[in-house]
Amino acid sequence: MKKQTLIAVMLLFTGYAAACTNFIIGKKASTDGSVICSYSADDYGMFQSLCHYPAARHPKGTMRKVYNWDTGEYGGEILEAEETYNVIGNINEYQVTIGETTFGGREEMVDTTGILDYGSLIYIALQRSRTAREAIKVMTTLVETYGYNSEGETFTICDPDEAWIMEMMGCGAGSKNVVWVAVRIPDDAICAHANQSRIRTFDQKDKQNVIYSRNVIKFARSKGWYNGKDADFSFCDTYAPADFGGRRYCEARVWSFFNHFSRDMERYIPYAEGKVKDAEPMPLWIVPDRKLSVRDVEDCMRDHYEGTPFALDGDIGGGIWQMPYRPTPLAFTVDGKKCFNERPISTQQPGFVYVSQMRSWLPREIGGVLWWGNDDGNMVAFTPVYCCTNVVPDCYSPKGADAVTFSMDNAYWVCNWVSNMVYPRYSLMFPTLKAVRDSLDASYSAAQTGVESEALQLYKQSPQQAVDYLTRYTADKANQMLARWKQLAFHLIVKYNDMIIKPEDDNGTFLRTKTGLGAKVVRPGYPEKYARELIRQTGDKFLCPEE
Repeated sequence: MKKQTLIAVMLLFTGYAAACTNFIIGKKASTDGSVICSYSADDYGMFQSLCHYPAARHPKGTMRKVYNWDTGEYGGEILEAEETYNVIGNINEYQVTIGETTFGGREEMVDTTGILDYGSLIYIALQRSRTAREAIKVMTTLVETYGYNSEGETFTICDPDEAWIMEMMGCGAGSKNVVWVAVRIPDDAICAHANQSRIRTFDQKDKQNVIYSRNVIKFARSKGWYNGKDADFSFCDTYAPADFGGRRYCEARVWSFFNHFSRDMERYIPYAEGKVKDAEPMPLWIVPDRKLSVRDVEDCMRDHYEGTPFALDGDIGGGIWQMPYRPTPLAFTVDGKKCFNERPISTQQPGFVYVSQMRSWLPREIGGVLWWGNDDGNMVAFTPVYCCTNVVPDCYSPKGADAVTFSMDNAYWVCNWVSNMVYPRYSLMFPTLKAVRDSLDASYSAAQTGVESEALQLYKQSPQQAVDYLTRYTADKANQMLARWKQLAFHLIVKYNDMIIKPEDDNGTFLRTKTGLGAKVVRPGYPEKYARELIRQTGDKFLCPEE
């Protein structure tokens, strides 16, 4: 790789290393036979609502305007499909779910003249696809027709029967060409990607489980980037090799997810650490040592490397109350030395997170559930959004709010309000938030069987009755969450005001004296670990004189 190209790749990693995370679980790797996938849409200052595209029919020859998902800028027109399907969030009425993470790759491969960006491509494909395979065909046909203007991208593409990972890059300015490869994840396996290209060599003879562009190897040869045997071609190593940032900021998140479900991940620590050049890379997927539930995946979306060599609780970076979060940018300089922060799965900047549950044995309107949250996955409850939902709950809509307009009626802002109170006093305040979060999650999980039983009965009478019922249920749970989160916000400011703790009873009611005043407060002071470090660093400065 030429020096200037390497610099460009490093710059792309710097820009995107803190972005998204996806998990993928095959149907035989889940506890109930669901295909499951997750997405944390991470960015800086990104305001997000729950998007909705209603099902529609369009006259033949209708053109559709395309606007960049990130910037809102107009990209051009494409031919509209004659029929489009209902899409709520990142799932459609056929339970097809698509997520992504950006890995950047070779800068000279970006085609700024293409019409379609990665985000527009996702939501257009969701409107046109009944299966994951169909979505892959739709996406690749679109970009090969109209051009692709984003950097290198990894897509999660799933339906109730199959889980796929696809990686895609343009072929340079004005080319309107792309290189891509899609690989089906085995039913008994789990996979993940987190802003680093992960597809290396692939079985070019397995036409059932591997699909790729005809030019994927030829293009690399034409540029002088690859001259080996076709069978040895590695998409990742050719188009987006993993440097330190790609491994420590990105692949370490994949490692942490795998580490929850495998006893063999210690061997890959040198790779995830990013400091050993020739360390053994991780496989694209693993077979887990136990099956995963939706709640397992939600828990992994809340991961901060706890109990691993990458844990964030062993230094002063988390402040007095040891928050497992770090400021960005991840790289910084001290006395001329380049330094970095860890980047865990759960981070402070998501616009939204979800865990998608897709089930083949139920009517499609009932089988797909997007367990959705409007902030950092660790700091929110995942409310159920059924794939048939045709009205966005008010609190998940952009009404009256945007990136610089706060609204008490908007889930993004209320959830961020609460989490930003908790971050700097994490060990002090998080247990209160967690109790509320887990209580809501447990209630949604406990209600699922009964809700879907009722929906099935209504479905027998009329599918539309089931759709209406689940749309109302989706809104009810979203509104319930918002009301509870507002209550939590008020409770937090009262309980922890001025770095003290006001005592409360088992029901969460603040205690009072006999005369009606607030009961005597608890002053927690420094956590012992932090106090020791403070005195170690300051020597005699804060030692009291001996009497």
